[in-house]
Amino acid sequence: MKTITSKKANRLNLKDFTSVPMRTFWITSFAFFLCFFAWFGVVPFMPDVVRDLGLSPSQKWNSVILAVSGTVFARLIIGKLCDMYGPRLCYTWLLILGAIPVILCGLVQTPLQFLICRLFIGFIGASFVITQVHTSLMFSSTIVGTANATSAGWGNLGGGANRLGMPLIAAAVIGMGVAEMNAWRYSLIIAGIACFLMGIVYYYFTQDTPEGNFKELKEAGKTVKGKKKDEVGFLEALKDYRVWILFVVYAACFGMELTVYGTMDDYLQNTFSLSRITAGNIVLSFALMNLFARTLGGYFGDKFGKLKGLRGRVLFLVVILSIEGVMLMTFSMITSLVAGILFLIGFSLSVQMAEGATFSVVPFINKKAIGSISGIVGAGGNVGAFLAAMLLKSKSAAAEQAALSTHAGMDEQVARMAQSEAAALAVSSGYFILGISVFVTGVFALAIRFSTEDEKNAMEDTETISTEGLQPLNA
Repeated sequence: MKTITSKKANRLNLKDFTSVPMRTFWITSFAFFLCFFAWFGVVPFMPDVVRDLGLSPSQKWNSVILAVSGTVFARLIIGKLCDMYGPRLCYTWLLILGAIPVILCGLVQTPLQFLICRLFIGFIGASFVITQVHTSLMFSSTIVGTANATSAGWGNLGGGANRLGMPLIAAAVIGMGVAEMNAWRYSLIIAGIACFLMGIVYYYFTQDTPEGNFKELKEAGKTVKGKKKDEVGFLEALKDYRVWILFVVYAACFGMELTVYGTMDDYLQNTFSLSRITAGNIVLSFALMNLFARTLGGYFGDKFGKLKGLRGRVLFLVVILSIEGVMLMTFSMITSLVAGILFLIGFSLSVQMAEGATFSVVPFINKKAIGSISGIVGAGGNVGAFLAAMLLKSKSAAAEQAALSTHAGMDEQVARMAQSEAAALAVSSGYFILGISVFVTGVFALAIRFSTEDEKNAMEDTETISTEGLQPLNA
């Protein structure tokens, strides 16, 4: 079987929409954006959903947990499928099939139906893994961290943009004569249709590698340099301790971002007496930092890689994770609004940079199983979110119940204030514990090592890449 050397892009030219690597970059970033937009699309409408379907508080929390749980399993599976069939087909089918539960969620009539849809909607969160695999296949080692981080950051933006976008869609359908109580249903259906159409676009306008699709390359008797049987790579990925360290690392950054921002609205209201709209706008503004913060993490990962080799990428990851932990611990102890916002900015910047830095390391662990490794590490983010959410929920629920019991029979307003104060203190202590965990994880990441051969191969890629340019479109 003939082996060909991959001609990957060695720069991220955002004005280029025609070359295979950059066209893939834009399409995969937008597909990721739509997936996250649809995944969290119901969040702005939860009060309406609770009233419409009669959800209990337990069912409401279960819907959140199910959405995260579904993503864990989907990310583990999709990585191996990418190694086997290529990211193009995997993304196409994920978008098309993932659109179904999003659309059905707009048609549910019972709490059970809603919970089932939330579970399967969570599967489109696996889009992150395919995005990382596809950009890793399209960009050289000198720029892959920046490319991965930028595509992921712009995709993650969909999880915050829906807080503005979904209400706007709802307002539009109301303006067309739809009853306000049904607007959330139509909004989800529209989001699902958008994902379905994006799946068709992905199939016809992208390819697996700059040289062509996996299937065509195999039929032509060619393989991309560094690619061997995916089964071997997958087994090696499972046995490689570095993969599981990165699993924990991603739990400590992406998992913390999901959980902290998911609980921050209430925390800001309870701690600093902010209105719901003001607190929501603050959280949304930090979500918008994904436009550049995650890219910075990948960029500095690449820079440290050029200066200190693969070990340099790990050292930067250790530093930025440690900073993230310090920022979260400090924020948890602050009672001043101005100081709180400053440290929240520091946390937002560092946590998103840590995510980018993580996936500037992932492509170098085992190039024979980039998909499998990306899937395992990506799943770690959702496991971290699940565990962190359970910690905060348990501490807050116990504190609130104790406060209500203590103030039983008193004025309702007094009881509610006591409940809010108890929740704020409980979540604050939870943030502090999470901050310590993140800092310890940063130190733990020092255990990631690369062999002399790995370092040599990465250095050779850096030296030879200067003679490579973006490849023309081979339609």
